[in-house]
Amino acid sequence: MHGWYAQPTYYADDINLLGPGGPSPSPSTSRTTSPSPSRTTSPSPSVTPTTSPPPPSNFRSPIYFMPLENSPQNIGDAMSASGARYFNLAFILDSGGCTPAWGGDANHKVSNDSTVTAVVNTVRSRGGDVAVSFGGYNGAELGASCGGASGLAAAYQQVITRYNLNRIDLDYEGDDLDANMAVRFGAIKILEQNNPNLKVSLTIPMTTVGFPDTGKDEIRQAIAAGARLDLINIMAFDYGLTNSGDQATSVQLVAQQAHDQLRTLYGLDDAGAWAKLGLQIMNGHTDQPSELFTQSTFQTLLGYARSKHVGWFSYWSLNRDRACDPSVPHNWADGSCSSVSQQPYDFSKIVAQYTG
Repeated sequence: MHGWYAQPTYYADDINLLGPGGPSPSPSTSRTTSPSPSRTTSPSPSVTPTTSPPPPSNFRSPIYFMPLENSPQNIGDAMSASGARYFNLAFILDSGGCTPAWGGDANHKVSNDSTVTAVVNTVRSRGGDVAVSFGGYNGAELGASCGGASGLAAAYQQVITRYNLNRIDLDYEGDDLDANMAVRFGAIKILEQNNPNLKVSLTIPMTTVGFPDTGKDEIRQAIAAGARLDLINIMAFDYGLTNSGDQATSVQLVAQQAHDQLRTLYGLDDAGAWAKLGLQIMNGHTDQPSELFTQSTFQTLLGYARSKHVGWFSYWSLNRDRACDPSVPHNWADGSCSSVSQQPYDFSKIVAQYTG
C-alpha cells in the first residue's frame, strides 16, 4: 500500500474501500513535515526585527513555502533563479497554551524567531512580500485551543506584529474545517478592526464539484460574523481527477464550479467572483495517483488564470520545486521534491509570470 502523509509503504491484511474515490479528498502529503528531520537549528536569543512591508502590491502570484520544514531552499537563491517575489509562509500552529509557533514546534516560537525573520527580510529587500498561513493539515491550529475570539485574535496579532504583516492566510483543514467558526471569524473581525489594511484569504480544499458543504458553510459563517474575506483560495488538487481525464481541464471544471458558488454566496457578478477566487495548484505528483501536474499543465493553467483574471495564481510548494534524488527513497508525493522530471524552479518560473 502507499504510505500516505510522509509515511513509507506498508503491507495490509485487510482493506475497506468506500466509493469510487474514497470517502473524502485526501490532504496533501507535502503539507506535512518531511520524513526525516529537516528543521533548521533553534534561533539565537537575539531577535532581529523584520523590515516593513513594501507599499501595497498586487500579490498575485504567492508561492507557498515552508521556511523551516521539508528541506527549505535558500529564499534569495530561489528568487534569483525563478523571478518569484511573493510567498505564503506555512504554517503557524499552537505549540501549547495558545502560543504561536512554526509547525507548532516549541523550539520555533514566533516570539523568539530569527530564522523566518531573515527569510522575510530577504524577500522584502528584493522587492517582494510575504503572507503567513495559519493551519495546515497537521498539528493544533490556534483556533482550536485559544479559547474565545479575543484570545485567538491576540495570538494571531503576535504573528502580524512580529513580521509586520499586511496579509494572512487561514488554512483550516481536517478536524478544523468548519469547526469553532464563531471563535475563528470573531477573531478575524477583531483583527480587521485593529488592522484596517489587513488582507485575509481563506483556503478551502476542493471536491470534483467545487466547494465541499463544509467550505460553503465556512463562507456563510464568515459573512454572518461580519468577517471580511478578501480572497477565497481553492486548493484545486487532491480531489481526484474529474471525468475530463485531463488535469488542466479538470482544474478548470472545478474552478468554474467554485466561481459559480462564490457568485451565489456573495452575490457577485462574473468578474467579481473570479477576482475573489484564488487558484492554487500543486506541482508534480499529488496524494491522488490519478492527478499529475507537469510543467505543461502549469503553463496551460497560467493561460486560464490570465483569461479569467483570478485573484491570485499560486501553488504548493516551493520546497517541492526540484527533482527527487534517485539515490534516495521518496514518497509518492514527497514534501521536498516533485517526483517528476524537471530543472530547479521550473514551476515557480511559470507561476511568477502571473500578474492578473
